[in-house]
Amino acid sequence: SPFPSLKREMRNLSEECSLEPVTVSMAYVYFEKLVLQGKLNKQNRKLCAGACVLLAAKISSDLRKHEVKHLIDKLEERFRFNRRDLIGFEFTVLVALELALYLPENQVLPHYRRLTQQS
Repeated sequence: SPFPSLKREMRNLSEECSLEPVTVSMAYVYFEKLVLQGKLNKQNRKLCAGACVLLAAKISSDLRKHEVKHLIDKLEERFRFNRRDLIGFEFTVLVALELALYLPENQVLPHYRRLTQQS
């Protein structure tokens, strides 16, 4: 799949922030949908990855409020972007996904299986 190193970063960062594998799996699905839509380029790919992780964490209620801030700090630090840009991109991702953040199980499961088998 495209951008494997970026997906590895998404996973590592998610693990550091104690996100569940299902959350990471959702972030991957969002990310791949953006790739398929041709939304990614060299300039925005890290913002894309970051926004996908952030949205997945929020939607799966994996984080309490102070932890969301911690996650944003980590994303900013790891992917070297500005949180203001990240928040703006979060909206771009929402629109691209047509607000369909709750994913059917069959889209999430393959990633989930891979992630849980690796660890």
